[in-house]
Amino acid sequence: MRALLPLLRTGWGWGWRAGSIVAARLPRRVSAGAVPGRAMALYRTEERGQPHSPDYRVFLKNEAGHYISPFHDIPLKVDSAEENGIPTKRARNDEYENLFNMVVEIPRWTNAKMEIATEEPLNPIKPDIKDGKLRYVANIFPHKGYIWNYGALPQTWEDPHQKDKSTNCCGDDDPIDVCEIGSKVLSCGEVIPVKILGTLALIDQGETDWKLIAINVNDPEASKFHDIDDVMKYKPGYLEATLNWFRLYKVPEGKPENQFAFDGEFKNKAFALEVIKSAHECWKALLMKKRDGGAIN
Repeated sequence: MRALLPLLRTGWGWGWRAGSIVAARLPRRVSAGAVPGRAMALYRTEERGQPHSPDYRVFLKNEAGHYISPFHDIPLKVDSAEENGIPTKRARNDEYENLFNMVVEIPRWTNAKMEIATEEPLNPIKPDIKDGKLRYVANIFPHKGYIWNYGALPQTWEDPHQKDKSTNCCGDDDPIDVCEIGSKVLSCGEVIPVKILGTLALIDQGETDWKLIAINVNDPEASKFHDIDDVMKYKPGYLEATLNWFRLYKVPEGKPENQFAFDGEFKNKAFALEVIKSAHECWKALLMKKRDGGAIN
């Protein structure tokens, strides 16, 4: 694992952030593009290689233009303000107390499987490759590709050596996944603030693979959504479609249907926040080398 500078404790109880890193000396092929929306001033993307090729990568940079890791260097929680460069705790407000940064890996309605490269330096976003071939999800009728903007929460890790207390299965060795249900199609590499609404526990080949349900706080309808019941109310059928999608998406590859903990029941926000907290603690243990991260960089 790469050596990170000392962790700095934020004002949040479990909102750690990695120290600043020096820009890596990497050759430039494509000029960096600004990340749209609220995160524009904080993060930019830089593409390398050709899309839909094995060597394609999306790197992230911070405001100073330094390369950063979307796995380790982006704070888990959204900071409200800073004083003299130090994050400060905002006045208590439950609506804003639980805002998280999401790194978008896969835009809605696309088919190419993209993922944070946890084993590569700086952890760029890369194509998922199996047996030397790029991976694409099939269209699950009546949908095309992924039915949400799909990504992950930084500074989280589902420990493959630790059994989840609620599912009795170990983690899948990745950052925790997020399905963003807002109305906008986002871009690979965007970093957006999201409200967590609930979670689904997918069991993938005996491993726990949590799927958080969230919405971009800048979405026009975000103010309507506070918990998982609001998804049922304002987007009827969406959770059922999500469950069906995750159940079937590997069947076209010749694999059996996926299974779920809790008989496929979506858990609420309070439950999801505990899942996130646990995954964040596992990430901290990984950085402090209290857990075996294998080839994770």
